[in-house]
Amino acid sequence: MSGIPCPRASAEGIQPVPRAGRIEDLAYVSDLRSGALVDRDGSIGWMCWPRFDSPAHFAALLGTEKHGLWRVGPAGLSGQPAALADRRRYIDGTLVLESSWITPEGTVQVVDFMAVTGDDTVLRLVRIVRGVSGRVPMRSTLRARPGYGRPGQSPGEPQAHAFGRLCVADQGEGSLWLDTRAPCRVDGPDVVSEFAVSEGEEVAFVLSWQRGCDEPPPTPAPAGLLKATEDFWVAWAGRSAYSGPHWDAVEQSLIMLKALQYQPTGAFVAAATTSLPEEIGGSRQWDYRFCWPRDSALTVEALLVCGFKEEARAWVGWLTSVIGGRPQTMQAIYRVDGGRQMRETELGWLPGFEGSVPVRTGNGAAGQLQLDVYGEVVGALYTAQEHDPELTPVVAPLIVGLVACLEQVWEEPDEGIWEVRGPRRHFTHSKVMAWVAVDRAVRLIEAGREEGPLERWRELRAAIHRQVCERGFDEERNTFTQSYGSAELDASLLQIVTCGFLPPQDKRVIGTVEAVQRELSTQGGFLLRYRTDGQTPGVDGLAGDEGTFVICLAWLIAALAAIGRVDEAEIHLGVLLGIRSDLGLLAEEWDPYTGRQLGNTPQAFSHVGVIQAVLAVTAARTAGNGRLTAKAARV
Repeated sequence: MSGIPCPRASAEGIQPVPRAGRIEDLAYVSDLRSGALVDRDGSIGWMCWPRFDSPAHFAALLGTEKHGLWRVGPAGLSGQPAALADRRRYIDGTLVLESSWITPEGTVQVVDFMAVTGDDTVLRLVRIVRGVSGRVPMRSTLRARPGYGRPGQSPGEPQAHAFGRLCVADQGEGSLWLDTRAPCRVDGPDVVSEFAVSEGEEVAFVLSWQRGCDEPPPTPAPAGLLKATEDFWVAWAGRSAYSGPHWDAVEQSLIMLKALQYQPTGAFVAAATTSLPEEIGGSRQWDYRFCWPRDSALTVEALLVCGFKEEARAWVGWLTSVIGGRPQTMQAIYRVDGGRQMRETELGWLPGFEGSVPVRTGNGAAGQLQLDVYGEVVGALYTAQEHDPELTPVVAPLIVGLVACLEQVWEEPDEGIWEVRGPRRHFTHSKVMAWVAVDRAVRLIEAGREEGPLERWRELRAAIHRQVCERGFDEERNTFTQSYGSAELDASLLQIVTCGFLPPQDKRVIGTVEAVQRELSTQGGFLLRYRTDGQTPGVDGLAGDEGTFVICLAWLIAALAAIGRVDEAEIHLGVLLGIRSDLGLLAEEWDPYTGRQLGNTPQAFSHVGVIQAVLAVTAARTAGNGRLTAKAARV
């Protein structure tokens, strides 16, 4: 192995782009249809409308300012970099961002949010500038570039409309409209506003997207949109049933998970971005703006354990609709509207985040066989009907149908949880998750909640268990291995204890936890998913290295807590919580050597991991509370 990620030369012919910040400097706002990322300098360099997987209107995050952004902040000196906010926070219990600048002229705040209104025809991104003290010169520069800023497809000059309203972009499916009382000037395809705010003054900007209409949308009321959005998030967060240790971290992760939901269908995306690198300057860039049944199942379980049933009901409805009574057609990835096509494409005109290319849209893993998905999905469905018995009539037939399909394919090699681009293998984790699916179906039938071939599936459950223990276990090293016959390890093996495959004190479980720590740990105790081989393609079929996976550290914490090493688990929990951004956000990976977040953000897997880890340690500390322990084990 050549080591995990470190800064290296960027792709040939493409120089790194100077940026205001790093991945952890990105704040996130969402309208439950899509999301936008706000950097510390007040620039929005990523936003897609009307859906998470729509082409970006602002794509500077993956390129340069010419690919689209919207910056609002202190005017500063011409030619100088924009000033970074001195303080940022989310207004308590919400996804409303407040950024503050302290300047020689005074103090100013910018409040950013995407309005949560439930209206699919008009979507709104709102930026309210507030004077706190003094009189601060401000500038807004709006550069809308639909279609990921592709050359030749940028909009023409913005068109003024009645009462000074501006149509700043038209992409066929809908138009972007800017409303503000601030004076504006058109500079080519850009809209620039220069103004000043004094103490107590407010200047609002509202960018609206309206579906299929040449006329502007109804005139927005920024103050009303702010109140409605704040009220929505406060009410939603207030439904949480969790009030134990680290409740603030749990609440923030719950809000992030909710903010990754596409509310019209109930689907959850894996992340809000595409192509943020797993290695700076490397080629491991993927599009995560889709719904993985696996990732969304784990998201739903985390939400359920914390008291959120409505999201589970919506997800079950989405899953039922995409399967359409044919569980044999379940695939590894879907679009948020249930679409199955997502051809993987490279956007060659974008130079990538810090020169990391290619920039990809779509995801070729949609056509893979990933057997573990059956386990995660059936596990979530089983948990859903336990927490919400009204779901049983819908969930029980789904479980039986999925396990009937799994019965036919479980002995096949697959691409596994990490969606390898190399040859299929008999991944041990995939087989363990197959066992989970059959086990939960057996329990369901035993409880009288559904009919099915009970004896045959009991025998199948035993056969899978026996095969995993015989072919996936290295007796000499006392550890399960990544795949049958392999000497490699994989952090996903830590789930052997948390899913109930073996009891926590089984020597094979303890041996596996110790082996994974010994062979996959890096500086600070973070875990690699598995070993990579530098510029030589490894088990995943890809060259290059990557950061440590955040959720893998959470799995280690849960496994350590389960086997009784609670003090050690608590130390690792402190490390996990410590790598969150100042706003509590987590991307997919962490580079312990440069102290940077890597990969797409905000990442559902990572925020699920925070909830899993906190609940596992809390359960272990309160072992007398059997109900809490059982809940944590299921997450």
